[in-house]
Amino acid sequence: MNEPLTPEEERELLRLARRALEHYFETGGELEAPVKDPRLKERRGAFVTLKVDGELRGCIGYPLPHKPLAETVIEMAVAAASQDFRFDPLTSEELGRAKIEISVLSLPEPVTAPEDVVVGCHGIIVSKGLNRGLLLPQVPVEQNWDRTTYLHHGCLKAGLHPDEWKKGAKIEVFTAQVFSE
Repeated sequence: MNEPLTPEEERELLRLARRALEHYFETGGELEAPVKDPRLKERRGAFVTLKVDGELRGCIGYPLPHKPLAETVIEMAVAAASQDFRFDPLTSEELGRAKIEISVLSLPEPVTAPEDVVVGCHGIIVSKGLNRGLLLPQVPVEQNWDRTTYLHHGCLKAGLHPDEWKKGAKIEVFTAQVFSE
């Protein structure tokens, strides 16, 4: 992973995400915010997670560094609120109760054995053929999963049989700097 973000950079990204959501609910459009900090202009993979009253309401991101970090956070905040197919879109009434969490990712690396996956440290990407599923590193901790359960859920997220990680599915790991409001 690139150098960790400073607390001020974390706060700035959270402010941008909140402003992006407010702007979206006011105008229906995407926030265009000039970013001065050169580190927030670096291309980094990131996910934005939204929870309302402690319940997951959206989580979308780019696992690879496609865009500058600030742009990714702005875009993914709105996408998590409006485009996560697992949930109804966030409503303006829920916005004030929504908590924003941002995960800034390292580049994924393949593991040589499933035992190399460290719960609480690694996010995983499980893939086979065209199927691909990603789980952020905080998920197994929040769900109290062990490594086997984590790998099962990674397979399910990819649309695979839960034991496919034992049968040749590719496993990649990444780390994340996770921070929230």
